[in-house]
Amino acid sequence: MTDMDTIVVLDFGAQSSRLLARQIREAKVFSEILPGDTPPEKLKALAPRGIILSGGPGSIRARARACDDAGAPKCHPDVFHLGIPVLAIGYGMGLLVREFGGEVTGVSSREDGACTNTPACTRAQTCDPVHTLEILQIKKEKPLFSQLPAGVEVRMVGQGDRVKEAPPGFTVMAATANTPIAAVGNDERRLYGLQFHPEATPAPAGPAILQNFLFGPCNCRPSWTPGSFVDRAIAGIKQEVGKGRVLCAFSGGVDSAVAAVLAHRAIGPQLTCVFVDHGLLRKNEAAEVQRIFAEKFQLNLIMVDAAERFLNRLRGVVDPEEKRRAVGEEFIRVFEEEARKLGKIDFLLQGTLYPDVIESMMEDGQSAKVKSHHNVGGLPADLQFKLLEPLRLLFKDEVRAAGRELGIPEEVVWRQPFPGPGLAVRVIGEVTPERLALLREADSIVKQEIAAAGWSRKLWQSFAILTGEKSVGMTGGQRTYESVLVLRAVTSEDAMTADWARLPYELLDRISRRVITGVPGINRVVYDITAKPPGTIEWE
Repeated sequence: MTDMDTIVVLDFGAQSSRLLARQIREAKVFSEILPGDTPPEKLKALAPRGIILSGGPGSIRARARACDDAGAPKCHPDVFHLGIPVLAIGYGMGLLVREFGGEVTGVSSREDGACTNTPACTRAQTCDPVHTLEILQIKKEKPLFSQLPAGVEVRMVGQGDRVKEAPPGFTVMAATANTPIAAVGNDERRLYGLQFHPEATPAPAGPAILQNFLFGPCNCRPSWTPGSFVDRAIAGIKQEVGKGRVLCAFSGGVDSAVAAVLAHRAIGPQLTCVFVDHGLLRKNEAAEVQRIFAEKFQLNLIMVDAAERFLNRLRGVVDPEEKRRAVGEEFIRVFEEEARKLGKIDFLLQGTLYPDVIESMMEDGQSAKVKSHHNVGGLPADLQFKLLEPLRLLFKDEVRAAGRELGIPEEVVWRQPFPGPGLAVRVIGEVTPERLALLREADSIVKQEIAAAGWSRKLWQSFAILTGEKSVGMTGGQRTYESVLVLRAVTSEDAMTADWARLPYELLDRISRRVITGVPGINRVVYDITAKPPGTIEWE
């Protein structure tokens, strides 16, 4: 995306990094998240229009000595001297103020990072009291606060630092009743700092402040659109592949479908799609994929039945990460075998998304590794293909928009995300044919009832999880001791954060009754009401 106007978001460990990146893209400007310790020379080489330093749970005062003594492992002051506009938020504002001779002091409360800007945060009584909505009194309108009323509501940062004195040459641009220096700026250097979250909700002024930064000091063009992405992706695939041949890891979900259609538009007959039935799919899923894509889209689609092979590999495996690694590695081996049948194959096409990349990376003190994804963290070291990942920098909503731009039917565009390891990570404990059969039947009931109630489009995901627990029950007057099923339904924009869905009691009741009466082996259904964070969407 080097020809796009780009904003780099430097991640210092808060959810705000992901939210900032999304809001920038919603303003039709491309954004990319990089670790907070990215060297200034790398940033300069990327030639971004602007840089945003995220908030985070760290304290600039606590880290000051470590930075001075260890060559600034977390804070490269040169980032402020590249001649590139910078917007520094929270912890980032502390870095900015300290670099130019201002004074940062402490407060008693601290931001823990886990609760920041999640849907649950506005309700949870345990949220940091500093993380509150306050009225921002604007003292200097341009450039960040143009066309905003004098007093706007913002959500304050609470990482434990406050600016006591602005640096020489910097103007105090805004204040609140509890924070006398809530925003500072130096127009000549195009450097700005905020002690509140412009990306947070509910804070209606936030998007306007971000856009003022993007289209003011950064002089960005609003050119990041589904159409522009499709054109660039097709051109990029043509250039990268050349005359090579591509094997597509095809699952039938929106990610692999969009990736496949993009590649088909770019290289046509050089693409072969392989759908692996690993025995870990939902009910009737393999047949549905073949009907839609082989018949309707006329993709060159090879169906591979490898269920027994995968189940053998998973025998005795209970650790979630080992399950993911096992399935990921076996996937690659299957593709390698299919490739040998086809002759020389140069590339493996995957529908890897930006959240996969972010969640699979591990940065000390920054974005923590949550779990390995089979298309990011489970690849073997001796992979025989080059990876082709045209969606690697997209969030899920952007993939759906690209799918509509490509003319992919709504039934495919709106398919819910499904984990690469399939039902293996929704069967807690060992994966067996018998336990998979139980889960498939129960999950099918969940899907039917959610759709019948008109909730499918309202949810990011809804599915069942077969736990390793059993409970006592009564069926037909007889005592039972059978499995416990968990129902999981969440709302989200891109899976970076999620909230549990407030499904109607009547819907939950129908699902529970149908599962318990219709799926022998399950006698109890419970509903998961955990947000992300602190939980994850999948249980494994």
